[in-house]
Amino acid sequence: MGFTVMTGGGPGVMEAANRGAKDQGGFSVGCNIELPAEQKLNAYLDRAVTFRHFFVRKVMLVKYSYAFVVLPGGVGTLDELFEALTLIQTKKIADFPLVLMGRAYWQPLLDLLEKMVAAGTVSRDDLALLLVTDSVHEAMKHIETHAVERFGLQRKQLPRRSRFLRE
Repeated sequence: MGFTVMTGGGPGVMEAANRGAKDQGGFSVGCNIELPAEQKLNAYLDRAVTFRHFFVRKVMLVKYSYAFVVLPGGVGTLDELFEALTLIQTKKIADFPLVLMGRAYWQPLLDLLEKMVAAGTVSRDDLALLLVTDSVHEAMKHIETHAVERFGLQRKQLPRRSRFLRE
């Protein structure tokens, strides 16, 4: 769809997302964070920025995003997901798609959120902001409908790179 892919810039799933962008001729950005045990930037970044504080990194991730695709991760992943969800919920930012990939992984969190709805501490409307799926096609269609169309973004064809990276 022509989006820049922005990740934490590290290895693993972040590297896979950045590589996917590069392999398709897209632009790839890493928002790294200074940590005591430094995370090494992956080789598939067109641009990398290293932040000292998590809150600054989260501001940049949210400010320049039209969608979040959240893959299984740890506490930092939850922090970034809930930051975006809270900002959307409180109308501090325009809502954009929040897609959680991997239904089985996210099910315990969804169960907790349902308990919070039952307790009256979370609104059912808040849960409606999340799309939980195992389907890449469903995630892409959701982003197209709720980001490309909503924000009036123009789809553009990206030039294919003349040389693809292969293993």
